[in-house]
This record gives sequence, C-alpha cells and structure tokens, in this order.
Amino acid sequence: MNSNLSNIGLIGLAVMGENLALNIERNGYRVSVYNRSGETVDRFINGRAKGKNFQGFKNIEEFVASIERPRKIILMIKAGGPVDAVIQQLLPYLEKGDIIMDGGNSNYTDSERRVEELYERGIYFVGSGISGGEEGALNGPSIMPGGAAEAKEHILPILEKISAKAKDGTPCCAWIGGGGAGHFVKMVHNGIEYGDMQIISEAYFIMKKLLNYSNDRMADIFGEWNKGKLESYLVEITEQILRFRDKDGNHLIDYILDAAGQKGTGKWSVINSLEFGIPLNLISTAVYERSLSALKDLREKAAALYNPFLVPEPFKGSGNPEHKIENAMYASKLVSYAQGFQLIKAASNEHNWGIDLAAVARIWRGGCIIRSAFLGEISNALTRNPDLENLLLDEFFKKEIEQALDDWREVVSVCIISGLPIPACSSSINYFHSLTTKVLPANMLQAQRDFFGAHTFERTDRPRGEFYHENWTGEGGTTASTVYAV
Repeated sequence: MNSNLSNIGLIGLAVMGENLALNIERNGYRVSVYNRSGETVDRFINGRAKGKNFQGFKNIEEFVASIERPRKIILMIKAGGPVDAVIQQLLPYLEKGDIIMDGGNSNYTDSERRVEELYERGIYFVGSGISGGEEGALNGPSIMPGGAAEAKEHILPILEKISAKAKDGTPCCAWIGGGGAGHFVKMVHNGIEYGDMQIISEAYFIMKKLLNYSNDRMADIFGEWNKGKLESYLVEITEQILRFRDKDGNHLIDYILDAAGQKGTGKWSVINSLEFGIPLNLISTAVYERSLSALKDLREKAAALYNPFLVPEPFKGSGNPEHKIENAMYASKLVSYAQGFQLIKAASNEHNWGIDLAAVARIWRGGCIIRSAFLGEISNALTRNPDLENLLLDEFFKKEIEQALDDWREVVSVCIISGLPIPACSSSINYFHSLTTKVLPANMLQAQRDFFGAHTFERTDRPRGEFYHENWTGEGGTTASTVYAV
C-alpha cells in the first residue's frame, strides 16, 4: 500500500467540514481535503491544518487518486443540488466498492434515491446525520449513518472513533439502517431540537414577564435545573446566555430581536408527521412559532390594534413557581420525545429500516444539540420494550407525568389567564389530554363528513372495519364515497 495515500477524504471546508476534518486527523487518520474554492484549501492547509497529517487538493481527480481503496469520501456541503453535482464530479474517478458519505442535512428521500442510484454503479452511499455544531464537529459529534450496508464495516469504525462518548464511554454513533434512515433520524433530532428550544424560551418568558425575574436570577434557576432532570446542553447554554454581557456591560439577550430563523429540517419533520399520520403537535407548534416570530412588523401592528394587556395571574398552592415551571417544561419535553420516537418507529416500519430506537436514544446522550441525561431513561424504556408504541405508555414515564401533571396544568392555566403565549407547552398538554381521553369528539367529525360527502363512518355497536353511510336528509342516495386514508 502506498504510504502517501490518505485513509479518508473530505469535501467542503466550511465551518462543519473544516472542524470535522481536524477531528478525523486528530484521531490518527491521514486526510485528503478538497474544496470548490482553491483559496479555501490554501487557507486551511496553511492555517489550522499546518504541520498536521493532511493533503490539500484543488483538482478533484487528484483528490480521489490520493485516497486508499476502498475510497471513503465525506461530503460536508450544502444539501440538495450541490450534493448531486459533486457526486457527478466524483463518479468518473471512483471504482466499484468506493464509498460516498453525505454528512450534511439532506432530505432523507434524496438519500434513499442516492443509495439506489449509486448502488447500481457499484458505489456505496451513506447518508449520515451529524449533530453538535462547530464544537461537536471538532471535539466529537453524535453521528447517525445509514445507507448501503456494504459500507458499514469500512466507515463505522472511523465514525465511532471520532464521535462523542457518553458518560459510560460508549460512542455516540450507531448504524441506523438502510436507505435514508440516517438522515431521517437526524431530521427528527432537529425537530425535537426545535421543540426543546421553544419550551426553554417559554420558561424564560414566564419568569421574565409574569414573575419579573432578572436575567441573573433566571440564570441561577437554569443552572439549578441543569443539575436535575432537565440536565442538557440547551439548558446549560441558556444559563450562559442569560449571564452574558456585551462590551458595554449590558445583558446581550435584552438587545436581540425576537425574530427567529430556521433552515428547514424542523419543517421536514412536520411534513413527514403528516405523511405518516403521527401527531407531532409540539414540534409543529415550535416550527410555526418561528414563522410567526419572523412576522415582526405584522405582530407590532396587531399588538397596537388589540392593545393586549398582560395581567399576571398568581401561582396558587404550595411550591415555588420555578419548580412548577420546571415540571411543566419536563412534561412537555416528555411529550415531544414521545412524538418524535413514534415518528421514527412509523418510518422505520414503512421503509423496513429496522431502526433500533434504544440505540438512537443512546447516541443522542452526548455530542448532539439535544444531548441530555433524560435520553438514558428513554433508552432504558425502549430496551425494556422494543415494541413500545409510545414512550408515555412506559411505567417510568407514566410516573413522571403523574408527578408533574398538576404543576403542568397550573402553569398553562396561569399563562392563558394572564394573556402570555406559551404555545408549545399548551400544545403538549392538549396532546396529552387527547391521548388519554378514551372517547374524543371525532364521532361528530365523522357524522359531518358523512353528511356532506358520504364519507361513511364506523359504529360503536359494530366491529371495527365495517363502514356505514346514512341518508341524513332523506333526499340523498345510498351511494357512499370510497373509503381511503391519507
């Protein structure tokens, strides 16, 4: 074997790609890098990569030739068309058995297609979610690879080595499944991330607007929460954000405009929840709240028109308000994760991916943005019962919800009466109430659908699966609409 050959190649030297390349090299691998801009390659090789085990290339043919076989090439570029374009540039120089791994936030359907298209040419494609941001890419992210099974033995040892390690030392990386499984799981991860961030923001809003707490006091509270059941990366950085002061000595958080951005993976989660028929209430609400926050001018007009008056409603009963808010956050978080894992399970069953849900929870314990101690309990629940339909049916989580329920209801009630919007927390408790209500008003919905469209209904006094149509007005016919579901 040519000792000058690299063990692996990486294309795309933006923030994530550059840091991931440094991570790979630091873990004992020789790395070839290529970027569309030659200046970017020069800057990296003469900067952060200087003196390290890298080879930089401005010619893609030379880049491919520099990597040992089977070639393992990681793409860290913008999702969509750019990924397909780079694959087409690589193909003339690849050989059967070579591996391409897309580490960006690609839509899982694109990964499904690429696995099939490249497999026909003898090339193995892996679509891998990578979470942890800039710091995670450099020091150890959570990695979610999936795709052509033949690539697993070649790529997985490297990914496990560079991934974050949980507190018990296990790698935060696991083979997710075939096709687009890796990117689907990363998509749901990002949807849960949207939900977690919205829940935390609402807790901050309650303490700021209803309790009139200072930023420093709220920072102390988030710091305490991070020592308990809400321990997580996002709670940790929220404490740091609340303490941070700019060069003028002011709390920066008070000067940041309330208009949030998004890049699409949260939206994809919501779209797929509709496709698979899995309620994703909290995450959907979090996505829509970002959209609503971005309509800053419209909100200012509406606020001036309606002149809403915030009348703080006091918290009642024993216990301090912070503890009640903590319980409301925790219960809402339980709902969000229950919905997210149910969506992964539905997609895995539909596509025959065979995703190990307990393993997914384990690899999210470190490195990724939603990393938290809480995920260990999810892994335990799914290990006890791999066929668990919904996390809220597990005995541990049943106990947790029951302990938090009174506070959860009180927090939502107080905010609604006060006029303070906490849409994610409200959405989650409504999901819980609907899930645990044996009889819902959907009988009226079915009667309405049958009345105006002959869409039929089932009866409580007949077996499931038998459908009936009623001539409600005495003027209609007996012909019923075709029964189908979307």
